[in-house]
Amino acid sequence: MGESFELDAPDHFTAGTTGPLGERVFYLQARQRPRLVTLKSEKEQIRGLADYLAGLLVRKPGAAGPAPADLDLLEPADPAWAIASLAVGYDDARQRILVEATELLEEEGDGQGEGRGEGEPAVARFHITRAQAAAFVDQARALIRAGRPICPMCSQPMGPEGHVCPRSNGHVVR
Repeated sequence: MGESFELDAPDHFTAGTTGPLGERVFYLQARQRPRLVTLKSEKEQIRGLADYLAGLLVRKPGAAGPAPADLDLLEPADPAWAIASLAVGYDDARQRILVEATELLEEEGDGQGEGRGEGEPAVARFHITRAQAAAFVDQARALIRAGRPICPMCSQPMGPEGHVCPRSNGHVVR
């Protein structure tokens, strides 16, 4: 079990990656000085969070405020733990969006339910501004677009040399 975090007014909220295309590791990161919280994420979790936040910003109109200047991943990017799930809420009184991440707990033992780790997973809560949410959406979408191209036939990622597409009878699609 990891440590839980509550950042009620982070000054930095972003998504970032490390590693080469096809091997990138995705992170969700927030800082409320002096605390830096980095969580390991899946690409689809970042994409889903960005899509949800984009829709939330449309459904809950309001002043966004000044956009954050820097959305780079801050060092050290050592993840506290991996994310199992993400949830989003909205605090009308504070005009803040709550992003809640829950820790992925690894199963221990024989895989039959024996020896499973006990305790509750850690939780990280980030109360972000509308401007931070809008900037996160743009940053996350840029990260996703910068990834490997998608095969037009099977919608799977392709490498620089193409890939063996199951819908092309095993032929390489480039």
